[in-house]
Amino acid sequence: MSFKKYNQYPVVENFTRTWPTKSITKAPIYCSVDLRDGNQALINPLTIEQKVEYFQYLVKMGFKQIEVSYPSASDTDFAFTRKIIEEDLVPDDVYIQVLIPARKELIARSVEAMRGAKKAIFHIYNPTNEFQRRVVFNKSDEEIISMAVEGMKEVKRLTADFEGEVMFEYTPESFSQTDLPFAVKICNAVIDVVQPTSTNKMIINLPNTLEACMPNVYADRVEWMCTNLNNRENILVSVHPHNDRGTAVASAEMAILGGADRVEGTIFGNGERAGNLDLITMAFNIHTQGIDSNLDLSFIDEVKEFIEKTTEIKTHIRHPYVGEMIFTAFSGGHQDAIKKGMDFYNESDKEKWTVPYLPMDPKDIKRDYEKVIRINSQSGKGGASFIVSQFLGVNMSKEKSIEFGKIVKEVSDEKGVELSKDEIIKLYKSKYI
Repeated sequence: MSFKKYNQYPVVENFTRTWPTKSITKAPIYCSVDLRDGNQALINPLTIEQKVEYFQYLVKMGFKQIEVSYPSASDTDFAFTRKIIEEDLVPDDVYIQVLIPARKELIARSVEAMRGAKKAIFHIYNPTNEFQRRVVFNKSDEEIISMAVEGMKEVKRLTADFEGEVMFEYTPESFSQTDLPFAVKICNAVIDVVQPTSTNKMIINLPNTLEACMPNVYADRVEWMCTNLNNRENILVSVHPHNDRGTAVASAEMAILGGADRVEGTIFGNGERAGNLDLITMAFNIHTQGIDSNLDLSFIDEVKEFIEKTTEIKTHIRHPYVGEMIFTAFSGGHQDAIKKGMDFYNESDKEKWTVPYLPMDPKDIKRDYEKVIRINSQSGKGGASFIVSQFLGVNMSKEKSIEFGKIVKEVSDEKGVELSKDEIIKLYKSKYI
């Protein structure tokens, strides 16, 4: 392994950043790309029927912008788009979005797929980084800009008689590897074609298509773009972070501080390579800061069960906020702090959640406290007394908690396995009742 063959990602120089002193005070606009970006990353792509059910879950959760397809790439995508429009499955307040390469013959097919949509986003893209300009496309900078401009002109022409509400989105597809002066030049050229207004804004999407930089550098790049885009007040700046470095959520959060208004991602982060931005983790991060996430996350376990069945991808047990064991403590010290925190919470006004080691109340997602503390040989008195308190309603004295904790530890050590709640309750009853 030779690290010398890799170049360090360039930082944004001669730039006065403001994002480090800011805080997130409201949720961004979310756009789910599960049905397009997520779907293309599945071993077995979704059927039309599965897409419909998936779409309905996204609507139920509160997503108002959903990228539904790449109509020019697949007959299934085209047919699904027609189905949800013709069968009136799209609520009046939900935008459906299609992804379109900046090529005239593919634009026509995509516009045809969206006929009859009440709210439509036409998302045009073309690769923009220097290597692709020079090697893949063998085109000059002006020819690459012309691809984007002519593509957007064609979309505008073909949607001029569109009956529904139309919004345009442009993505310099390889923004993360594109030098900033060229990125802003091509975006501004497309903005000049669309000429957005305060009542008819457009979206400029700045993806970390390949996540290659630290989140703070991504935030710098987004803020730099925000300060250099034409007509910024009528632009919704969007980000689409991938997770190649494992920091997509951090990149998205810092990008919002840098001025982004909107984020694209998927539920649980499914996507190409290491995946996309995990919208659920991001939304829960916002929720646990005391800010309305603008999504209904209360039935996330039902969503998880559906997505695991449909995508054939299991959710990791340590997945933030929704993994099977993310509220579980085995450590004796953690258990003792959780028990005391829960006792304090139950005895207080319950206005603020302050329980140690639990980032949020499991009740928020309809989970009970049974799995919060699990007992094995690493556990102490706090864990055992928590089980007895929660499920028998008995608050043991400190001395009795220590005594019973030793009994539980000895039994767990002897068996060499975790003890279930029922085993602990049975053990307590056998010793004290």
